[in-house]
Amino acid sequence: MPLDQSLDQLLRWYMDAGVDEAIGEKPLDRFALSAKPAAAAARPVQAPADRAAAPPLAPAHAPAAGHAIPGTAAHIAAECRTLEELRRAMEGFDALPLKRTARSTVFADGNAEAEVMVVGEAPGAEEDRHGLPFIGKSGKLLDRMLASIGLDRDSVYITNVVPWRPVENRKPTPDEVAVCLPFVTRHIDLVDPRLLILLGGAAASALLARHEGINRLRGRWFDYSAPGLPRPIPAMATFHPAYLLRTPAAKREAWRDLLQVRKRLESGH
Repeated sequence: MPLDQSLDQLLRWYMDAGVDEAIGEKPLDRFALSAKPAAAAARPVQAPADRAAAPPLAPAHAPAAGHAIPGTAAHIAAECRTLEELRRAMEGFDALPLKRTARSTVFADGNAEAEVMVVGEAPGAEEDRHGLPFIGKSGKLLDRMLASIGLDRDSVYITNVVPWRPVENRKPTPDEVAVCLPFVTRHIDLVDPRLLILLGGAAASALLARHEGINRLRGRWFDYSAPGLPRPIPAMATFHPAYLLRTPAAKREAWRDLLQVRKRLESGH
């Protein structure tokens, strides 16, 4: 491969992954720096004792079209003005090898006017076959989970962070999530729900820009913010239905999380 071509592809990969600045040319011993007392240490974010809404976070998001390299996911997503435009853009996006092994682009299901938007991780075999999210065993459990708090597919809108099935249902890599992130953040912008339910660690970590695992993130309210939204959206992370099928004992905690969602909806806040 010619050097200039390989460098161009590398640059595009970095931009799709969200890299927006370069490091210096000289090495920097960050271990030595971290050993020195910080002049102005940032105050750590702590969840209030009553688990009220946490301070607004700054998750990665799709930048405005004018600030993204043409042809990248960030640029393509930012130019979409409707859900149908976003669907067509994702179906035509071929820069991610993961898509080439998938049968379909699993875009969304449910009511786009709903107050609650559910975001999962990635499609499985049944979802890839039919082009709809959460219709296999995990989907049936999700339907029962939603029904337990008075919701169904007519009163929620469902999508995934990654719209293409990973081979053998493996977990999406951080690079694959990073490439798809502009699409899902634009998806949330266009739906503009009242509440977000984030299923599993991959969805919660990506959209909340947090490094903790799902056991630490679940059961807490966070504010999801993005430039394309008129105001922050309360977000509740909980266990993915696939995990609950493998670990039935965790259903008790997931039920508590859902009760918080119901309480928030009933309160009108």
